[in-house]
Amino acid sequence: MPFSTLGLSDAIVNALSEKGYQTPSPIQRQAIPAILNGNDVIAAAATGSGKTASFVLPLLQQFSNCNKVRGKRIRSLILTPTRELAVQVEENIRQYGKHTGVTSMAMYGGVDEEPQKQQLIEGVDIVVATPGRLLDLLFQRALYFDELKVLVLDEADRMLDMGFIADINKIIERLPEQRQNLLFSATLSDQVRMLAKTTIHRPIEISLAASDKDRPQIEQWAITVDKDKKSALLSHLINEQQWQQGLIFIKTKHGAAKLVGQLEKRGIKAEAFHSGRSQDSRSNLLDDFKSGKLQFLVATGVASRGIDIDELSRVINYDLPDEADDYIHRIGRTGRAGAAGEAISLVSRDDFRSLCAIESRLDKLLERRVVEGFTPNKEVPVSILNYVPKNRRPQQRTQSSHRQGEKNTASKQGNKKRNLNSNGNPKKPAPGKPNPWNL
Repeated sequence: MPFSTLGLSDAIVNALSEKGYQTPSPIQRQAIPAILNGNDVIAAAATGSGKTASFVLPLLQQFSNCNKVRGKRIRSLILTPTRELAVQVEENIRQYGKHTGVTSMAMYGGVDEEPQKQQLIEGVDIVVATPGRLLDLLFQRALYFDELKVLVLDEADRMLDMGFIADINKIIERLPEQRQNLLFSATLSDQVRMLAKTTIHRPIEISLAASDKDRPQIEQWAITVDKDKKSALLSHLINEQQWQQGLIFIKTKHGAAKLVGQLEKRGIKAEAFHSGRSQDSRSNLLDDFKSGKLQFLVATGVASRGIDIDELSRVINYDLPDEADDYIHRIGRTGRAGAAGEAISLVSRDDFRSLCAIESRLDKLLERRVVEGFTPNKEVPVSILNYVPKNRRPQQRTQSSHRQGEKNTASKQGNKKRNLNSNGNPKKPAPGKPNPWNL
């Protein structure tokens, strides 16, 4: 099925062909016609399944033949959780819509707001924004929503995880009631469904589990190693396996800087990528990494979503994430668009609980490997596939504690009866005796 059968114009189809896209993915086949028909849509699909094009292409189709939008007005708002995702989505809009005349811009914090305000003066068809910067410019009256037709919540689960619900509600309160609403997410958690319930009315719901054909071809395994040997092992793997590129995930900004220094001492050039760096610096690092000029990027969780790097062959989890879903999004940076990829996790004994949670989420055990010379002194226990963290286990009373509770109750009732007279009234205690009824 070609893209032209979905109701898209020749201008859009030609731009897709120039990008090498010929056949829509399953989420695109279902979502694009539904959106073009004016329906509200809630869609969930795996990372790398083509969700962005699923809502971008219908927007381009709708606004291709419209008159120029008025100054400080926008036709569509796409909310995203991170600056990187905002930049990536807006870049896709420009690429897919380069023959349409539709205008777009990315709006995010961490950079000077004046250029963004100037761009809004002429009016913009599609704005891709992070919630904080959008509210800043909204309160400064740099833009108005009275001509807005479509709201898109992209990576809704991530926005809620990052605590944006209050900002999202403030934005929604200011939008026209008559609008089309689209929500796209990797998962439809209870939080996401609650947001959808209060925002979207009578939507079409699309939820796709990847088939074997469409599932990313990512080979996953874990290498057990002591925590203090991780950096040496990583350097060994890069040199021995002759890795040409890798996206290395780590928990903290401090840890990223430290690891970059350790790699450089062993002759391996790497850069740290985290929220503490300026937006210009992060953009330049991504450009260098995508072009191959930079081989290794050591990143915190800020890079786990929305970064689309063609033919990234390898993701390394130097630290396992606390949340299993974050692991899914991390490894989703590789094996995209049908390409093969690999995800390697360096696992110490301290990572055992996170490993169990990830394997439970995957519903399979990761293959474990040991590298010669790095056999861990602190053995990593055998995984428990149905492991549940202690703080998430339901509070259950054991049979013995239940029986003990029954005994205590019976004892209390017996004592109470013994302290009643024949008329059922409390007995008066004998002189010097304790008074169980506080009389």
